[in-house]
Amino acid sequence: MNEPVHLAHKLCQGGEFLIEPVGSYEIFTPERFSDEQKMYFRTANDFSLKEVVPRIAEIEGKNLTLLRDLMVKAGEIGLLSVDIPEEYGGLGADKATSMLMTQTLTRVGSFAVSIGAHTGIGTLPIVYFGTKEQKQCFLPRLATGEWIAAYALTEPSSGSDALSAKTTAVLSKDGKHYILNGTKQFITNAGFADVFIVFAQVDGNKFTAFIVKRELDGLSTGPEEHKLGIRGSSTCQVILTDVKVPVENVLGEIGRGHKIAFNILNVGRWKLGVGSAGAARECLAHAAAHAAQREQFGRPIGEFGLVARKLAQMATLVYVAESMAYRTAGLIDRRVHDLPDDAPDHDAEMVRVIEEYTVEASILKVFGSEAFDYASDEALQILGGYGYIEEYPIERFFRDSRINRIFEGTNEINRLIVTATLLKRAMRGQLALFEAVGRITKQLEANKTMPPPRSDGPLATECQTVEACKSAVLYTMSFVGRKLGESLKDQQQVLGNLADATIDVFAMDSATARGLQFETEQGAAASAIPVAMTRLFCSTAHTRVFDACREILMWIAEGEEFSTEMKMLARLEKRTPLNALALRDQVAKAVLQHGGYTLRQ
Repeated sequence: MNEPVHLAHKLCQGGEFLIEPVGSYEIFTPERFSDEQKMYFRTANDFSLKEVVPRIAEIEGKNLTLLRDLMVKAGEIGLLSVDIPEEYGGLGADKATSMLMTQTLTRVGSFAVSIGAHTGIGTLPIVYFGTKEQKQCFLPRLATGEWIAAYALTEPSSGSDALSAKTTAVLSKDGKHYILNGTKQFITNAGFADVFIVFAQVDGNKFTAFIVKRELDGLSTGPEEHKLGIRGSSTCQVILTDVKVPVENVLGEIGRGHKIAFNILNVGRWKLGVGSAGAARECLAHAAAHAAQREQFGRPIGEFGLVARKLAQMATLVYVAESMAYRTAGLIDRRVHDLPDDAPDHDAEMVRVIEEYTVEASILKVFGSEAFDYASDEALQILGGYGYIEEYPIERFFRDSRINRIFEGTNEINRLIVTATLLKRAMRGQLALFEAVGRITKQLEANKTMPPPRSDGPLATECQTVEACKSAVLYTMSFVGRKLGESLKDQQQVLGNLADATIDVFAMDSATARGLQFETEQGAAASAIPVAMTRLFCSTAHTRVFDACREILMWIAEGEEFSTEMKMLARLEKRTPLNALALRDQVAKAVLQHGGYTLRQ
């Protein structure tokens, strides 16, 4: 595949959004999709509309034969091979294209989860960690759908604490096989997968990944789980009883399975975040169509303020989630673009790129899944009784949305990852957070308030707001670190508040940077709705950030120290009046006019 037309113009570190001024460098956004990326979008979109959506009832009835057949059809037109290198039968596409394909295939959650598990967590461990021989054997077949993949990490007694897995792997006496025993729980695609990425403890304490083929004696699956949502996807136990796995099928290094598990989950989190944004966008389209057609008291219900508020908020969350997702894709593609394809350590460098954006991956997962929850819930509310009926798609979206806050690491775990990773990077000197805190502290001790806006454009106030929020988070993070020291790792409420504030900062920063680019490149008229959504989001996020920081100070500071720290924080906070009701009305009218989300691929 050709290189993308637009890349992020700065080689940024993960987490650097906290210290770089908003809009100081160009970011990748959906407005910058190349013609080739748009072509892939149309291919995926047509497949979804023509092949998947008409079969919803059969898919939801757990017709696994049909589900597998659809995945094979997807493979025939390249939808399974986006992330597989060209030399192994794939498209070798960039991450922006991969995210776009993921977002486009979310109309039917059961299918989206199945194809996502195959192309992402099922295939990518071999792409990034496999030997040349393993890649040659497995990737061409995974690219076409001849073989379907599954990822077997979770166990009955271990979910978030994956390293406590009980499945064992013991080397056979002749040294030719590892003998696996154990049970894996809640494994997507297990009912029809041909290849499993299985994690087990070698000699009881060396967490290791294996490529396990279904045909091996001793591998069986339990009955299909009957679930609240994603009902049409296959979810079973995978039971391993003296399964003899050839030593050639060890994936990566013995005892280094955590590198595979955690980095592949990062990729899953990027994709889950943007996939959730795509599903939220679908909910908005259904809600907008109903709000435009349904009349009460002689008027379409979309004209009523409380319905319009919901439509505007749904559109804003989609806009913000997309802004973060494709910004992150651009950052990854920028780094990957600079890697020589023939470098001997290319795969290891790719893993380091994935690891670099651990914070962003967790943020995307949390924000996207919670945005989808909001959108499905409020879309159902707009449809009223119709939304509660299976005949209408919102009932299915509502059920399907709930799993996203659980798998790929619960949102609670991902919140802890955000804060812990930032602090670790700062302590190791990999991210200049402490230097930034020093500048902020000097500014506050000198009794200075926030500097004036850098520009006088339509988002000047938002630029200032974002910088204020960054400073508040960094200052509070520094205070917490000094005050609690090593005990901070046990203060989950504090870490959670810091994570929530950091998530809002990345969201504000990404939305504002996108809005600035939109206005510069397309002018005031074309950028009116993106600017309005940016202003709406920044206004409410600003309040959440400072409230989160104040709660932390109330928890750990006392007496004169509390008073002093609250005054310092107050110097950063500047509230600017915003006519939010008028902005919501503006966005809602645009949503109704366009029949859903206003910004198109």
